[in-house]
Amino acid sequence: MVSKIISLSFFLPLLLLFSLSSAKAPSKPRAFLLPITKDEATKQFITTIYQRTPLVPAKLTIDLGQRFLWVDCDKGYVSSSYKPVPCGSIPCKRSFSGACVESCVGSPSPGCNNNTCGQTIYNPFIRTSTSGELAQDVVSLQSTDGSNPRKYLSTTNGVVFGCGSTFLLEKLAKGVNGILGLGNGYVGFPTQLANAFTIPRKFAICLSSSTTSRGVIFFGDSPYVFLPAGIDVSKRLVYTPLLNNPVSTSGSYFLGEPSVEYFIGVTSIKINGNVVPINTTLLDITKDGKGGTKISTVDPYTKLETSIYNALTKAFVKSLSKVPRVKPLAPFEVCYNRSSLGSTRVGPGVPPIELVLGTTSWTIWGSNSMVAVNDDVLCLGFVDGGVEFEPTTSIVIGAHQIENNFLQFDIANRRLGFTSSLLFSQTTCGNFNFTSKA
Repeated sequence: MVSKIISLSFFLPLLLLFSLSSAKAPSKPRAFLLPITKDEATKQFITTIYQRTPLVPAKLTIDLGQRFLWVDCDKGYVSSSYKPVPCGSIPCKRSFSGACVESCVGSPSPGCNNNTCGQTIYNPFIRTSTSGELAQDVVSLQSTDGSNPRKYLSTTNGVVFGCGSTFLLEKLAKGVNGILGLGNGYVGFPTQLANAFTIPRKFAICLSSSTTSRGVIFFGDSPYVFLPAGIDVSKRLVYTPLLNNPVSTSGSYFLGEPSVEYFIGVTSIKINGNVVPINTTLLDITKDGKGGTKISTVDPYTKLETSIYNALTKAFVKSLSKVPRVKPLAPFEVCYNRSSLGSTRVGPGVPPIELVLGTTSWTIWGSNSMVAVNDDVLCLGFVDGGVEFEPTTSIVIGAHQIENNFLQFDIANRRLGFTSSLLFSQTTCGNFNFTSKA
């Protein structure tokens, strides 16, 4: 009897160890998400992240081509986990910083520390920048399985961001206190998250056309499932290469800094299947960074170099030659009475505009090509980029043209996945299920 007790007591720890080792370990999240809203007054796309210790919500305008996240540090930025980025450090070098703040006038505080990495903090809506401190702090995001939000997780190490000034909030949407920069550089928010959570270096964005429903950004891997039928739009993606531009096209940058914006290789434009006659050399990116096609969430409508704009509008009007035009309403030049165009599943009944991308095409249907300027009038939602300033980039695809289109930016593999309009799939970017699951 004694020998049996000894034998059993010997095996119990082994059994316990076996049961613990065979227990299912918690799965590591493959992706994270942020909800997006469209601000009615400014047409900016807004999201909220949680930052600092203790965590504080930061409402941010989304800029697809901005180098990094920045927030206003003037208005009481308090955090026990705030760390300035030192001069000469790896994050500083990889941010292409051209400045070092050796001494800051005033007592040490967020945005004012000695021997820190200096950067330019830029607001594209007022085309103004100022110098600021590069720093790191904790960020918390909600994980996802691609169908629903899951639990919040915080970064162990800080995410790099810029400390901006209050005056840079001018013309940002009400309540916004910074910009979420989604650029493809090392200090861009997508790469920062990929490094922090060991997820794929890719993100996907889906902008809702409505101010009453939420779009979504995914960071990491698919699936991307939308209601009502549980459609995984990752299975509908068509891919085209993302191109390098050797020169920054930002409004503020350091000499020698490459562009962190997302360029694609448009080779021609078609309307209703017919090639629009344009100078195709304008579609190439030159060695000094001019030309080409990029995607923007800051420009509300697609901007075209003047000769391309004139050719496209002429071809579009010709394709609707039997439909009478109405008086144009700024900033648009080609307008029609809504009732004269009719409607389809993918918006007003107008000829599709096709951006040819080598062997594939990105088709812009009526819901994305036309803008309702009032209850009665629809206008072609493209503007002359040469009116405001001499354009650096020949085609800037604006936010209206990508609403209810699903775009995946695969930074690691240098490619863009896109769907064209989700309306063909009987869903929209506002149909992600934000009901949380544990």
